[in-house]
Amino acid sequence: MSDYTPPKVWEPKESGGKFAKTNRPVAGPTHDKALPVGKHPFQVYSLATPNGVKVGVMFEELLALGKEAEYDAWLINIGDGDQFGSGFVEINPNSKIPAMVDHTGGEPLRVFESGSILVHLAEKFGAFLPSDPAKRVETMNWLFWQMGSAPYLGGGFGHFYAYAPVSIEYAIDRFTMETKRQLDVLDRRLAETEFLAGDEYTIADIATWSWYGQLVLGRLYDAAEFLQVESYTHVMRWAKQIDARPAVQRGRMVNRTFGEPQTQLHERHDASDFDTKTQDKIG
Repeated sequence: MSDYTPPKVWEPKESGGKFAKTNRPVAGPTHDKALPVGKHPFQVYSLATPNGVKVGVMFEELLALGKEAEYDAWLINIGDGDQFGSGFVEINPNSKIPAMVDHTGGEPLRVFESGSILVHLAEKFGAFLPSDPAKRVETMNWLFWQMGSAPYLGGGFGHFYAYAPVSIEYAIDRFTMETKRQLDVLDRRLAETEFLAGDEYTIADIATWSWYGQLVLGRLYDAAEFLQVESYTHVMRWAKQIDARPAVQRGRMVNRTFGEPQTQLHERHDASDFDTKTQDKIG
């Protein structure tokens, strides 16, 4: 146990860890940098973290339905501090990816927070959000469950298990307990229904799969064995089912800068980019 006693007034200091340079106690830009703008109606500024994957998957699913949802996806490298550029802060004052600008109306419309982007697109295109009031509410229930729960998985478990400069048993145990509880919540729900909101694939599944689906598939924090994810049989069934969707396979490649070169599409400006501009082709 640590013998650390908090001071009466906290002062910032170097904390160490993989993402220490991305954390600071104030908001606002650190430098001037305009954002690029491409030719399509939707401009996405992101990175293929779980929150970023939500948006890549959503756009690819919309395009697979034949919707007019063409987009440019520009890389925001959070390790380099791109999220603190003046252009990015203008569209997301919270300096977090993903963020988007919708140019389909009279004035450009900024949309930030991954859940807000999913709802905006679902409503705009009439897709992946049921019109039936009861099903819509259930979709929103699970979408907002994910938005509220994921910080315990990412900022809590993921940080202390995989990224913290020291291993703290109490912190790892605390957030492992909560992560396993959340997986049990999902497993119990998915024992009853094919998808989270019922029998329809919705934005609730897109949002939740990007975190919990990828976790049980062994793609987050190298923690699948530690968390005994195979015991959550219904979550595993659901995760594999969604993972097999071609749009999901494409969407998780968008703005990806890690993993096998053939899975990395740093920027996406055309559907053909998946075949011609992955890192194994141009890296």
